[in-house]
Amino acid sequence: MTNRRQLLTGTAGIAAAAMVGATVFGATTAQAQADLKTAGPLGDVWLGSPDAKVTIIEYASLTCGHCATFHKDTWPALKAKYIDTGKARFTLREFPLDPLATAGFMLARCNGNDKYFPMTDLLFAQQKGWAFTDKPVDALSALVKQAGFTQESFEACLKRQDIYDAVTQVKDGGSKAGVDSTPTFFINGQKRSGALSIAEFDKILEPLLAG
Repeated sequence: MTNRRQLLTGTAGIAAAAMVGATVFGATTAQAQADLKTAGPLGDVWLGSPDAKVTIIEYASLTCGHCATFHKDTWPALKAKYIDTGKARFTLREFPLDPLATAGFMLARCNGNDKYFPMTDLLFAQQKGWAFTDKPVDALSALVKQAGFTQESFEACLKRQDIYDAVTQVKDGGSKAGVDSTPTFFINGQKRSGALSIAEFDKILEPLLAG
């Protein structure tokens, strides 16, 4: 069984790519809705106004190429147009596809929630440089040292069973809510799969904001 020690040794493989399922936009079950509303042990890190009419929850893996594409091509425009203006609020939830992605999320969580988005932004932006190399753990260690980690704090973070369990619990919750590929978005509880463009978000969000 995968455990925290494997995160340091790098013995577990990297997922070659995330599965991208057919786009789904329909009502979820009552149980799925309940699972969706439940944050993990470390809590959700929200961006945007708590009074926004639209809530966006993204489930992603840090080693998912489609997720990196979304955060490179769509996220800046989505944030500027809807989140920074108070129209929508957004959170990113952990759905690691492999132990290396779990390690990345652990590192994003170890230094407090105010470091969460800066770290995930860095890991998505530099994904090819650490996730798809011959020695990904070494590359990951080198990258996060730019964000203030030392080798000692890097290793200490990846040994934290509480963080590992918390990330795993968020993924389990996502599975119960219907997540089976990354990225998956829940927009006011409605499911959309795939790396949506800003034009696709416009088509979804504008009617919700007008309603």
